[in-house]
Amino acid sequence: MITATQPSPAGQSLSIERIFNAPRARIFKAWTNTEDLLKWYGPAHHPMVKGHMMARPGELWNSTLRSVETGRELPQIGTYLQVVEPELLVFTFLWQDHHEENVETLVTVRFEDLGKKTRMIFHQEPFTTASNRDGHSEGWNSSFDRLAAYLA
Repeated sequence: MITATQPSPAGQSLSIERIFNAPRARIFKAWTNTEDLLKWYGPAHHPMVKGHMMARPGELWNSTLRSVETGRELPQIGTYLQVVEPELLVFTFLWQDHHEENVETLVTVRFEDLGKKTRMIFHQEPFTTASNRDGHSEGWNSSFDRLAAYLA
């Protein structure tokens, strides 16, 4: 597994690239099937405990992450904008709380076929602060570690 994280200097965007030891169709399914997502989505300290994903343009998605320490739930929502199986997912992402750093972001995930492996290129923007971006970087990287373990 190769990991590369490249936040923008201004703090507006986040890019993460990973290579997974699984075929592209399997990775795409892991991103679009609720039962698969329940096994890896969310950082280790806030795994997904419930949600609904119907990966079709215009469809809403939702998930709830739960703190393993406190039990506090963190709901997320969004809308699928583009779904090109097994190459591309584009969706909006919004935390359902209302703190000042909470803005709707756009997530683009590309899946490149490398034979028995897959390169995933993840991009999310815009962020209002570098600390918000960095928090997402930590959360997504933990999720992607869990995805790699789930696929193994």
